[in-house]
Amino acid sequence: MMRSDNKNAVLPIFALLMSATLWGAIWFPYRWLHEMGVSGLMSTFITYGIALIIGLPFYYRHLRSVVNAKWLWLAMLLSSGWTNTGYVVAVIDGEIMRVLLLFYLAPLWTILFSRWLLGEQLGRLGYFIIVVALSGAMIMLWQADGRLPLPANSAEWLGLSVGMSFAFTNVLVKKADTISVEAKSIAIWIGGTLAPLPLLLMQPTAFSALSGFSPVVWGALLLIALAMIAVTLSIQYGLMHVAANRAIVILLFELVVAAITSYWLAGESLSGREWLGAAMIMVASLFSGHLEQKVAK
Repeated sequence: MMRSDNKNAVLPIFALLMSATLWGAIWFPYRWLHEMGVSGLMSTFITYGIALIIGLPFYYRHLRSVVNAKWLWLAMLLSSGWTNTGYVVAVIDGEIMRVLLLFYLAPLWTILFSRWLLGEQLGRLGYFIIVVALSGAMIMLWQADGRLPLPANSAEWLGLSVGMSFAFTNVLVKKADTISVEAKSIAIWIGGTLAPLPLLLMQPTAFSALSGFSPVVWGALLLIALAMIAVTLSIQYGLMHVAANRAIVILLFELVVAAITSYWLAGESLSGREWLGAAMIMVASLFSGHLEQKVAK
């Protein structure tokens, strides 16, 4: 029986690790598409639109599970739409690791949202995580000229905001336990398709440029869409079986992948002070995994 339980525990963790690996490297194809003339907003719209078109015929029956939790499903759609759209734009325009470290203040927001939506108690460990995470962010964002330690540009503000919405989405996934993984995936694909649409409609030539995309560009968009289908299903499966605070720890593997790929593919690196702030943010994330154990006890 123990072996069977271990096997059941391994699959959700593996699913989360696979998702983290993809998200740690996804900036590269999106940046490549940007260089080929496809904006981050358009890339998000097309890739999630393709994922929706492919996935909906197979999974639309699962929307019946939404009946008793319509508002949770809609909230998930909106928060995941902002998460995925903002993430793509941020990693195209910003410095990868700084954006992702601000994104990974998510444990801080997860604690607060879990307290609000799941009734999880904060306790001393929760306060410790908040202090360490915020201190790490302040060290990383420290300004030598005395300015407030705030995000330096729009990409970093996006990284911070999508970390909040990512944490909110994760807690919603956990709360909406009556909604199937497939129905949650449809919400994410719809959100990723709709979120960039208003901004694209404000650009007169945005859709006219579609006719100029080469077969290679369309092929890349299709491959990313297929990857998004796989990662969406994987992360929803993982989040259904792993507590929100523990999941954020597993998803930290994304930072490892991002650090390696951004160094080798973009020549980006952090200063010593930024690494110190990064370490504190990662420590906060690691400690957040123990919150689940305290609640269980």
